[in-house]
Amino acid sequence: MKVIVGISDMKVSSNVKETLITYSLGSCIGVLIWDPVAKVGGLLHYMLPDSRLDKERAKNKPFMFADTGIPALFKECYSLGAVKNRLVVKVVGGSQILDPTGLFSIGKRNYLILRKLFDKNHITIAAEDIGGSVNRTVSLEIATGRVLLKVSGRGECEL
Repeated sequence: MKVIVGISDMKVSSNVKETLITYSLGSCIGVLIWDPVAKVGGLLHYMLPDSRLDKERAKNKPFMFADTGIPALFKECYSLGAVKNRLVVKVVGGSQILDPTGLFSIGKRNYLILRKLFDKNHITIAAEDIGGSVNRTVSLEIATGRVLLKVSGRGECEL
């Protein structure tokens, strides 16, 4: 059963019949985490790097921002039995789509803050598909941890 994760959204699951999926990652980033022992996984689709840009919006939509969404993703998975040192972490997105001149560099800034948060918390990325100027769709099978990535112009592959 597919569970759709929208823009500025997050879903976690321990239901082995579910597949979490998010569509059209451009400058946004999808963070997928999965614990192979607990069979717990989560997917975050965040849009912006820093909640300080709009504190009121961050209160109402914490998954919109990297600095509030990423910790929430990990905490929610931990509450379902995931353990930090068993997590398989994959990251997708961070393209330059609507900003060809690089004036705002949202995709790059989204990835930079993720790396800072992960480095600070000793989180290792197992696989990633970052940057470029393409849209991506990504899914996570809770039962197996299999991550399928579909990239505009490249087709579908396992990440």
